[in-house]
Amino acid sequence: MTTTNTDIARTYFQAVQTGDMAALGGLLDEAVVWHQPGANRFSGEHQGRDAVFQLLGRMMEASQGTFAIDTVHTLMANGDLVAATIGFSGRRDDASMSMDGVDLLRITDGKITEVWLFSADPAAEDAFWG
Repeated sequence: MTTTNTDIARTYFQAVQTGDMAALGGLLDEAVVWHQPGANRFSGEHQGRDAVFQLLGRMMEASQGTFAIDTVHTLMANGDLVAATIGFSGRRDDASMSMDGVDLLRITDGKITEVWLFSADPAAEDAFWG
């Protein structure tokens, strides 16, 4: 059976949703480039698997462990790119966010090599993360 890029993306989202960091680490290329949107403390380009894990850890800490991809609505592939429409949320103290987004993954030779994230309400996400 051939593993398609859509299958890899589906496995990636399952790993993120279940907190399976070992599986996530196996899917991300060592030199992955992560494009975090917005104008907040987490925004910008993060290079390398270790930097991405640090970013995700800081986001979980800031959200008191609540940041999550709640729903993966649709996966769409075009060559080495897979787009996913998602719903994500987080809470901390008196602040919360819940919105739709699009995650775009570049998959090369079975590994996720680049990730672009898009938020339906960038201003609300910036306000949440600070």
